[in-house]
Amino acid sequence: QVQLVESGGGLVQPGGSLRLSCAASGSIFSINARGWYRQAPGKQRELVATIHSGGTTNVADSVKGRFTISTDNAKNTVYLQMNNLKPEDTAVYYCNVYGRTWSGGLKDFWGQGTQVTVSS
Repeated sequence: QVQLVESGGGLVQPGGSLRLSCAASGSIFSINARGWYRQAPGKQRELVATIHSGGTTNVADSVKGRFTISTDNAKNTVYLQMNNLKPEDTAVYYCNVYGRTWSGGLKDFWGQGTQVTVSS
């Protein structure tokens, strides 16, 4: 199994920056993708950015050009650099790992979430 711990959220003014980190512990057979999702009050959870095992990234149109996803495999950590933040980026941000467990099944693993609030 995989345990995920996010950090780096907080309150920032519009136009500011934050970097979220997600440290993973434990192990599974293989990781297909790592990513970040967010959920604003009253809305469904949505994809922000993912990075696949081959290095391909997928970024939501709403954050393209402002957010960057990256990984440090040595630290087993995935990052989300968020620049030029807007009030509509306010949400709880969740780290995700999608992969195959030792028993053979595919599974999503989630962190506990970190709050990002963009407000003046």
